Parts: sequence; structure tokens; C-alpha cells
Amino acid sequence: MYVQEVEPVAGSLGLSALVAALPLLVVLVLLGGVRMKAHLAALLGLLAAALVALFAYGMPFGQTLSSAAQGAAFGVFPILWIVVNALWVYRMTVRTRHFDVLRRSFGRLSDDPRIQALVVAFCFGALLEALAGFGAPVAICSVMLVALGFDPVRAAVVALVANTAPVAFGAMGTPVVTLAQVTGLPLDSVASVVGRQTPLLALVVPLLLVALVDGRRGLRETWLPALACGVAFAAAQFAASNYVSAQLADIAAALAGAAALVALPRARRPAAEPVRVAVLTGVRSEDLDEEDPRPDVLRAYAPYALIVLVFSVAQIPAVKDWLAGATRTFDWPFLNVLNPHGEPVGGNVFTLPLVSTGGTLVLLAGLGTAAVLGVRARVAAEEWVATVRELRFAILTVTSVLALAYVMNLSGQAATIGQFVAAAGAGLAFLSPVLGWFGVAVTGSDTSANALFGALQVSAARESGLSPELLAAANSSGGVLGKMISPQNLTIACAAVGLAGREGDLLRKVLPWSAGLLLIMCLIVLGQSSPVLGWMLP
Repeated sequence: MYVQEVEPVAGSLGLSALVAALPLLVVLVLLGGVRMKAHLAALLGLLAAALVALFAYGMPFGQTLSSAAQGAAFGVFPILWIVVNALWVYRMTVRTRHFDVLRRSFGRLSDDPRIQALVVAFCFGALLEALAGFGAPVAICSVMLVALGFDPVRAAVVALVANTAPVAFGAMGTPVVTLAQVTGLPLDSVASVVGRQTPLLALVVPLLLVALVDGRRGLRETWLPALACGVAFAAAQFAASNYVSAQLADIAAALAGAAALVALPRARRPAAEPVRVAVLTGVRSEDLDEEDPRPDVLRAYAPYALIVLVFSVAQIPAVKDWLAGATRTFDWPFLNVLNPHGEPVGGNVFTLPLVSTGGTLVLLAGLGTAAVLGVRARVAAEEWVATVRELRFAILTVTSVLALAYVMNLSGQAATIGQFVAAAGAGLAFLSPVLGWFGVAVTGSDTSANALFGALQVSAARESGLSPELLAAANSSGGVLGKMISPQNLTIACAAVGLAGREGDLLRKVLPWSAGLLLIMCLIVLGQSSPVLGWMLP
């Protein structure tokens, strides 16, 4: 039996938090400073977390090893399970050349790469986030932007920054559902507050994307389409999360944002040639004017329509209950951890949602995709194996990072950092999103960050007299901004556009935007905790 300690280092919360943060600092310094490959940095970060657990927190060696194994298992299933299957669907569209049809369809909406960034990275990426999440939007949108002619680095940066506003409601609302479960708060209450925070990001991110593509000129010339897209996205996300369903918030937002761009004549106007020269590689395909037969266009969109259909059917209560029947829950071997109050932690138990998990649903949609696109069974299997082979280093990175996160969580390191932030007193509302940001930076998942710190946020809120729903939501809303700097997301982006080993370069490019948007979210939550913006809360 292992009992977690919050202040194991000299009885000091500050010193303990500093030691507990070392594994994350190791990963970020090795990635951003030393420019080490992500899988090596993650492995060394895992080693640092294990050493801190063993020697600073006194966690037994067997339990440290077992907690790392559970984190790696969670990294494989469900996280990598959904990423592999989502990319497998994409590879089949490439194999059958239907991806080119889809690319031309997006390209015909506008010849302006700034608008294409909004359509592909923000709107289509949000739809992918709603359906799959866990890295799939970054991977697929990065490749699509490169296929449209974007420089690989710029494509990866745009995809990473765009993957913010939809994350809290991604994977059919999994992060907010998890947040409600771990905090004991009603899902509708949590979702409604998150739906009054992240839409404000949606107003800013499209403007930021056109600036990333073409600097100040891009902002000056395309601010109206970007603002229209952001307003439509934000309004739909707010309305759906507050009055319809958290699970459908991102689907509604993505479709509304795309519809706003389609409805705006200015967005469909051709771009001036200097813009293309400034932001594209010069190897842009010249086939965008090629007319595709309507059946081919329909088949190109079919994979994503199938994903929407499969996930929608899976949300029907009777179907959802039937799928959940295949879920298996069991005690994780060699793990017996109690929190500082002497209560068993949730990590002692491992849940295996064999059928209801997003990856299995995407797999079912992939089988339908193979049938619609005419992909033979042998070819489909070859593409699945090739997907795993292509992601081998990303798989090592993701499993290492999740192993690191689980060691930090189960040993008590995460709780120490959380208590340190919670001790901020009057500044708790301002720092609350930082805790979620930190959690996602470590785990790469808003769902995991909510599981790590959701209950702690609620406890700290009640002690300080703040709204529990506000700080719980702040954990998720702040967390979405840590996704662009998480090692696993950086690795997925690099793998997708052929920049393997350059995760550190991407980190340096996106870190300032992550920090800047986090500051905005901190100010929003601080305002909502006071009369200044308190009127925004339900």
C-alpha cells in the first residue's frame, strides 16, 4: 500500500512543487532548448518522473513501474487507437485518390490560402475534433494544408493553433463528460460554463490564423471573413453547449463556421498572386480547376459523413447502453494507492471501453469507407499496418508521455502542483486555467487533464468561496491551450508533414501563442469570478 504525500520535500509545499515539476521541465527543455527528438525527450522525462516518485515521494519501485505501465496502456487504448484508425481512414482516401477530390473541393471554395486555412484547419479541423479528437485533427489538417501548397512548418503551426477552441467538446464531448464525472457536478452545468468561455477563444483564433498565414496584410485583408467565421462558430458552440447537447457542440460550431465562410462572397474571391508567393511553397498543384464528377465528390466526403453517422447513432441512448455493455473494468495489477486522506484513488482501477470508445467507432466507419471507396480487404489491411509503421515514433512518444503523466499523478506529484496553485488564494481564479494548461501540456489530452485536476479545482473553489462550476470549467478551457505544446501533439504534427525530429522547432513557434491565449483565458475567468464578467455565468 502506498499513501500519497503532498509535501514530501522538507515539509514544504513550495519545494515539493518545484521538485514535482522537474519531469515536465525536463521534457520542455529537451524539446525546446536542446532540440532533442520527442520520443527521447519523453523517455527521459519519464525517467525523471520515476526518480522523483522513488526518491522524493517514496513510492515503491513496483508501484512506480505499474503506474507507468498503466499510463502506457491508456496511451495505446483509447488514445492511439483513435489516432491510428482516423489516419487509416485518411490513408485509404489517399490511396484511392479521393483525398485529391476533397482537396480540390476545398480549394475551389477560395483560391486564397488564408481562407483555406480557416476552412481546413479551423472548420474541418473542428469537425474532426468533434468526431475523433486525440491528435487526428492536427494530423489530417496538416497534411491537407501541405497538399494545398502550404510550407510544412507553416501547415503544422496553423493546424496546431487552430486545434484550440473545439478541444473542450472534442471526441463527442469526452473532456466535459469526464470533468462532470470526476467532480460530481451536473454535466449540463459544467458544459454551460465551458460554453461561455471557449467561444471567446473562437472569436480570436480565426484572426490569429490569417495573421499566421500572411502577417499583418492577411489580417488587414481578410479580417471580415475570419471574424464572421469566428462569430458563427462561437455562437453555435455557445447555443449547443448551453441549450442542446455538449456532445454536439463542436459539430454545430464547425458547420456554422464553414457556412459563414461559404455565405460571404468576399471569402470566395481569388487571392492576389503575391499572397500565394508569400505563404505557399511554389509547388502548388495546378489541378484545382479540374472538374470532378459528382459521384467522386460524394465519395470523397463519404468517410467523414460515415463518421458523423456512426457517432450519431452511438449517442442514441439504447445503442449507447448496448455498446457500454462491452466495457470491462478491473483492478490494475501491483497497484494499491491511497490519497493523502487514506482513500483509494481511481487509478487503481482500469476501464477498457472495447466497443464504445471513439477508436472502435472510427474503425467501424473505416470499414464502411473501404466499402464505399472500393478498397479491397487486403489493401485496407495493408494501409492499417502502414499507418502503425508510420506512427511508430509517435506511438513511443505518446505512450512515454502518458506513462510520465500516470507516474506523476499516482505518486502524488500532480496533486502537489495542484495544491500549490490552489494555495494562491485571491489569485486562484486567475491561475485556475494554468493548472488545466499544465495538465494538457503533460498528457496531451484535455480529458486526462480534467481527470487529473478537476476534483482539485472544485475543492479549491469551495475552500475559497468561488464557484465550483467556474473553476472546473476553467480547468478544461485553460487546458485546450496546452494542447498545441504537448509533446504527443507536436510529434503527431511532425510525423504528418514529414518533419520528424523537428518537434523542438514547432514548440518554439507555437509556445508564444499558447502563452498569449492562456493569458486571455486567465483574464476571462478572473473577470467571470467578479462582477466585471460575472453576468456571463448561468
